[in-house]
Amino acid sequence: MTETLKPASEDQVLDAIRWAVAEERPLELVGRGSKRGFGRPVQAAHALDLSGLAGIEVYEPEELVLTARAGTKMAEIEAALAERGQALAFEPADLGPLYGGLAGAGTLGGVVGCNLSGPRRIKAGAARDHVLGIEAVSGRGQAFKSGGRVVKNVTGYDLPKLLTGAFGTLAAMTRITVKVLPAPETVRTLAVAGLDDRAGIAVLTRALTSPYEVSGAAHLPAGMLGESARSLIRIEGFGPSVDSRVVALSDLLGDAGPLAVLDPAESVDLWRGIRDAEPFISDDRAVWRVSVAPNAGPQVAAAAGGAHYFDWGGGLVWIATAPAGDAGAAAIRAAVAAAGGGHATLVRAPAGLRAAVPVFEPQPAALEALNRRVRDAFDPRGILSPGRMTA
Repeated sequence: MTETLKPASEDQVLDAIRWAVAEERPLELVGRGSKRGFGRPVQAAHALDLSGLAGIEVYEPEELVLTARAGTKMAEIEAALAERGQALAFEPADLGPLYGGLAGAGTLGGVVGCNLSGPRRIKAGAARDHVLGIEAVSGRGQAFKSGGRVVKNVTGYDLPKLLTGAFGTLAAMTRITVKVLPAPETVRTLAVAGLDDRAGIAVLTRALTSPYEVSGAAHLPAGMLGESARSLIRIEGFGPSVDSRVVALSDLLGDAGPLAVLDPAESVDLWRGIRDAEPFISDDRAVWRVSVAPNAGPQVAAAAGGAHYFDWGGGLVWIATAPAGDAGAAAIRAAVAAAGGGHATLVRAPAGLRAAVPVFEPQPAALEALNRRVRDAFDPRGILSPGRMTA
């Protein structure tokens, strides 16, 4: 049975990790547990619950910056930003429902720790591009901070970018500062119906290489959030600009197939479903998240043989496979290699399958050696989240 340590302050986090280092007791880092099924199953007798470190501490809308403790719920942060007409531009995914949990239960620390980014990544960048500063405790039992509240404070080693996406294996984050941006005034979505995967991604490529500032590009085969296949292009911004760009893109793509323009409310719901892997929430299939060159997406999806859809203009493929055998790992990774490389991540699967199959993309020996040196610099005894990320 796992014993849970729940610190209420940064000093208590430091004390807990120093105790774990002295006793050589591995710790599983947990926020609110919304993504506990992401990654290798953790074998640890003690969990460090960081949900007690919650609350927005500094929010300066005029400076476009927000600082919050790592256990702060994303729902609280997004509500505060929405009141001032602002948002996190990288559009973080809410994966809680994918693991059978509630929507809105994730934390800022979880989003940053997993580097979760949604459809707007193609325009705004990933979560790590919006993290300005971090305070944390390493697996050596040392408190440190890096970065600050403005971009020019990030000098020397940019540790916030290193910790973003490290899944808690390098440090326990206690306080995070992020850049925020004005939320779009309105949104429209162009939907081209009836195309197969390759034709759909070709349409997305035409839109993305146009001068019309596309903020989302996804292709949904039939049965994915709708009865028929749809190739979707999102346009956001000020009303007159959006209207003008919708007309221009409609002219540009008019020869691709039947085209419709979705209203703002339908657009918001549809892109939220794409962001959160909604087509795969209600079943128990294994779920893969595969990043490849956009033109390689269809061949990877075909090799996997499961249900699928495409985001990031075809560069991100969500795939659902039967949770048996290796859940398609060999076929997917062979297709990724044949396509020139990429990353295949097993996002959801039963614990036994996640223990048997490499959850994250296997790394070349030189890169794994470098990563090991980095991990040893922060956590030489493997105190934090042992086994969470492996080669």
